[in-house]
Amino acid sequence: MSNLADQHCAPCEGGTKPMDAETAKVHIKQLSSKWQLADDANSITGEFEFKNYYRTTAFVNAVAWIAHSEDHHPDITFGYKNCSIFFTTHAIDGLSGNDFISAAKIDRLVD
Repeated sequence: MSNLADQHCAPCEGGTKPMDAETAKVHIKQLSSKWQLADDANSITGEFEFKNYYRTTAFVNAVAWIAHSEDHHPDITFGYKNCSIFFTTHAIDGLSGNDFISAAKIDRLVD
């Protein structure tokens, strides 16, 4: 299997089935421990902590650049020293490979 972070997101249209729970469990193991798979396996959430607001906002801006570049957009919330990133593929109402590809690219920001 190739490295998720080296792949690119593909357009995902409605009518495609979301990733099943077993496949999602395999994919989540390829991400850092900052990511958690939801109990229903329909989303993943990453929790990140930083030294200060400057580093947090720099990270958020880098995540936004990845989202724009890959045309796959997470929900992002952040505060002074923390950031939460939530991925699901809305078009299919569940997880797709795009969610894990984007998360892997985000992991590279904090390695």
